[in-house]
Amino acid sequence: MLFHVRMDVRIPHDMDPDTRAQLVAREKAYSQQLQRSGKWPQIWRIVGEYSNFSIFDVESNDELHTLISALPLFPYMNIHVTPLARHPSDVKA
Repeated sequence: MLFHVRMDVRIPHDMDPDTRAQLVAREKAYSQQLQRSGKWPQIWRIVGEYSNFSIFDVESNDELHTLISALPLFPYMNIHVTPLARHPSDVKA
């Protein structure tokens, strides 16, 4: 199942800089692990924002929820998920 996911990160401005750096490093490592596994095949930065558009390729809604909620930055994110289906005019379909 494919999902389009928008993630807007809202880390508190008063967070300790060392805590923030560790949190962001853990986030990067986990997200790259998911990318390498094929579960998170695409990610794009949204210019001018601390946000991204991503495509997830997972088996179920529950798997997506588990992966996203395990992101270290999850408590500081606003997330919008859109399920995707193949378009009948797609030349690759």
